[in-house]
Amino acid sequence: MKKPIVKKVNTKPATPIKKTKQKPDVVNKFTGDVWAYSDIVRSHFFEPQNILWEKPVDAHFDAEGVVGSPACGDVMRVWININPKKDTITEFKWRTFGCASAIAATSMLSVMVTEKKGMKIDEALTIRPQDIMKRLGGLPDRKIHCSVLGDKALRAAINDWFKKTKQFTRIVVEGTRVVDDNTKVTEADIEEAVLEGAITLEAVQKRTKVGIGNPDCIPRVEELIRFYREKYFGPDAK
Repeated sequence: MKKPIVKKVNTKPATPIKKTKQKPDVVNKFTGDVWAYSDIVRSHFFEPQNILWEKPVDAHFDAEGVVGSPACGDVMRVWININPKKDTITEFKWRTFGCASAIAATSMLSVMVTEKKGMKIDEALTIRPQDIMKRLGGLPDRKIHCSVLGDKALRAAINDWFKKTKQFTRIVVEGTRVVDDNTKVTEADIEEAVLEGAITLEAVQKRTKVGIGNPDCIPRVEELIRFYREKYFGPDAK
C-alpha cells in the first residue's frame, strides 16, 4: 500500500502588507478635519441664509452694493435695509455667482449682520474676511479669496446708504488706493497677501482674484508684489 503524499504547509505567518497612509490633499487648519469644508460651511452652502431668490425690487431696499466681475468668476450683490433711528442693519439680502466658499461666506455674513436685532453700521464696517472665516470654522487656504467679496459688497452698500442720506462724512474710503476696479482689491490687500506668504502673481491672484478679469492692472500688481516682497522678505525672496 502506497503511503499518502503529505504536502507541507507553510505555517509561518504571512508578512503583513504595509498600508501607506496617504496624506489628505486638504486639512482644515482650524478643526484638523480631512474634509475641505467644515460642517458649518456645508450647512450654509446647502441651505444658504438670506439669499434673494426672486428678482429684487429696488423700492424694497434702502441700499445696494456690487463687487466683482463675471470675468473673474465671482459677482456679489448685496441689498440692505437700515433702521435710521438705531443706525442698525435690519435686513441683508444677497446674490452671488461663485463657488461653495463664496456662497457659504456670504450666507454667514448675512447672519452675522442681522442677528440680535441687527448690527450697528459702524460695527458692520469693521467686519473682515478673518471674522467670517472664524464663524465658518475656517476655509481652505486656496478658498480664502472667496470670503473677501462679501465684506467689500457690504461696505459698498453702506456707502450707498450714506450717499442717499447725505451722510457724506461717514463714507468709507479704503485705506489705500484701489488696484482693481472690478474686485475692489486695494494696495493694502496686496500687502496683506504678501505678508501671508503669497509672493508671486499667481499666489496673490489665488487669494484676491486681482487682475483676473482686469488684466490692465497686472503690471501694477506685479510692481506692488515686488515692493512688498523685498520690504518684508528681502531682495532675494522669490
